[in-house]
Amino acid sequence: MEKLLKINPIVLALIATLFTYIMNLLGACVVIFFKNISKKLLDGFLALGAGIMISASFFSLLNPAIEHAEKLNMISWLWVSLGFLLGGLLIVFADIFLGKILINKNKSSNLKRTILMFSAITIHNIPEGMAVGIAFAGLMTNSELSILIAAIMLAIGIGIQNFPEGVATTLPLRREGFSRSRALFYGQASGAVEPIAGVLGCIFAMQIQYALPILLSFASGAMIATCVSELIPESSKNHKTLSTIFFILGFVIMMIFDVALG
Repeated sequence: MEKLLKINPIVLALIATLFTYIMNLLGACVVIFFKNISKKLLDGFLALGAGIMISASFFSLLNPAIEHAEKLNMISWLWVSLGFLLGGLLIVFADIFLGKILINKNKSSNLKRTILMFSAITIHNIPEGMAVGIAFAGLMTNSELSILIAAIMLAIGIGIQNFPEGVATTLPLRREGFSRSRALFYGQASGAVEPIAGVLGCIFAMQIQYALPILLSFASGAMIATCVSELIPESSKNHKTLSTIFFILGFVIMMIFDVALG
């Protein structure tokens, strides 16, 4: 693991976000074999990913943001709070915007609603990719193993919940009459933005040192807002007990890794 610390953070961010994209692709590949898949299984994946992501939002993003701000003699509570609020509000306003489109298209076909769902997943994947890239950018000022492990766990958490997102994008398209290859193409495309956002986020954070605390907290706010507005409600809609157990499990897994390796 120490050998990874010698690799450029941008390369690590690319590798990590390629993993999250591959998980989305694997979920999309389900369309090749099925037109339906167990909702209980998908809800479990979503809840587990949400637990890891919320835990990682603090251990991998918010807490390092506070530490970086203090090292740079910034007013840590002010800038970290500002970044967190901006990240959360980005997701809130994106949901409001997409919600209004859905209302206006209420009489439209299921296909149009599926396309809107694809757009929503793609928009939410952008800050997720940025979060991974920015987490690895933290190695620039603090090349400790705990920072690396936290960034890796963040990528794993996002990757876990990307699998059911890939399924949720492709299966409705298949049911609407899309061919398997065409549904697969659109399904994987929703996750393709993550490597791009991850690399750009990492580069930007590394170039502008004083922006790192704000970017870390921004990514944290965006991820928590995504979990609260999308992942948790969706996973607990039909399987509340299961999703609660998997959420707790995901949170504890991330916390153990941070405490044990920090």
